[in-house]
Amino acid sequence: MDTPVTKSPVMLYTEQTPNPESLKFVTNRMLYRGTADFREEELAKEWSAIATALFELPYVKGVYICNNFVTVTKEMNYEWEDIMLKLKEFIKSYIQEGGEIVKEGFEEVMSKIEAERIENAYSGDEKEIVQKIKELIETYVKPAVEMDGGNIEFESYDQGIVSVVLQGSCSGCPSSTVTLKSGIEGMLKRMVPEVKEVVAKMG
Repeated sequence: MDTPVTKSPVMLYTEQTPNPESLKFVTNRMLYRGTADFREEELAKEWSAIATALFELPYVKGVYICNNFVTVTKEMNYEWEDIMLKLKEFIKSYIQEGGEIVKEGFEEVMSKIEAERIENAYSGDEKEIVQKIKELIETYVKPAVEMDGGNIEFESYDQGIVSVVLQGSCSGCPSSTVTLKSGIEGMLKRMVPEVKEVVAKMG
């Protein structure tokens, strides 16, 4: 006789992020190994059932999923005290029921699109510089910003100026500009002498 396997209950707590408009919902489950940033409903509908369901709520502006947490960015005209518990309950029961988080292949498809973009946009020495910058961001910068419920992606390089996109809780966050200038820019300038400045686009 098979004894039914009882899953441990889903534990969920919230964490502040440096961005007052974003809140991190941390669980005791691994949700997705990687980073999935959904800033618009179209991408969510294609790749993530939980993000699609969250976007159906009028107060959700962005959904960012990474490891064991979901960062939700709210619309400005709502207050956290009015919506936090609803979101908490929603995410908790969704995970408890085993709903799909992110479809297989999301990371591969996004990486492929990005690799093709870099391939077509740069050549020669510039391509080498871009690869070096991307590696440094992946290795040193991403793990740090993930702790705050955010993400950073390389956008472009042009005559010494590196553009990056800030996602999740980093998008629109006042303190992310300081981090960018003091931390990321300093490191890239040291490691890649060609870099003169780092500028951010909000994701």
